[in-house]
Amino acid sequence: MNRNFPAFCAAMLAFALTIATFGGIIVNKGKLAHADNQDVAVKTVYLTFDDGPSDRVTPKILDVLAEEDVKATFFIIGIQAETRKNLLKRIYREGHTLGVHSYTHRYNEIYSSPESLIEDIDKCNNVIKSVTGKYSTAYRFPGGSFNLSEKLISAVSKHGMRYVDWNASTRDAEILNATPEQLLHASVTTAACTENVVLLAHDSTTKTATADALKDIIHHFKAEGYVFKTF
Repeated sequence: MNRNFPAFCAAMLAFALTIATFGGIIVNKGKLAHADNQDVAVKTVYLTFDDGPSDRVTPKILDVLAEEDVKATFFIIGIQAETRKNLLKRIYREGHTLGVHSYTHRYNEIYSSPESLIEDIDKCNNVIKSVTGKYSTAYRFPGGSFNLSEKLISAVSKHGMRYVDWNASTRDAEILNATPEQLLHASVTTAACTENVVLLAHDSTTKTATADALKDIIHHFKAEGYVFKTF
């Protein structure tokens, strides 16, 4: 979830403008994640899901992704994944990316120092390695990197992690009791005129509307000629 939505909106706009400047490159404050050379000229969307896995929502999202033959990136919470490794195995087996979001998602603890942040990352990454046999290099700061100190951001980069913010959102963490139609509308409007979309969504247990909206969201981007990629 975002710590400060007005600040997030401003940062999201700036992030989108940065991406537009660089074409087919996702920009993370100086860290570049290059797409394949052939993808530079095409419109790309990265579906990203935070705060899972959950028994209630994650399987529904995976079912839709499988039906639509689309891959996504799941930024997991380690403490939840510890008892849901079957879901991590399915995510990995079906060709999606597992990324680190946090082990505890407790902002006050993980952001108390660079050392605490790295410790939290490693603890979550150990859960991923126990399932996939390797550590993930993809990371999403809880709340995004938008208002964090350079000291924290630098610590993550120096630790060998590629952090991923977003420039569009379903707003499923912002709209109270959202309907699938509202989430579709938010996805379309926040991604408007953006050729390289990083769409924020969640697969935590309360986000059933996200799973219900996902097929229409995918259909929208397919109709607009987007190619789906993962980090």
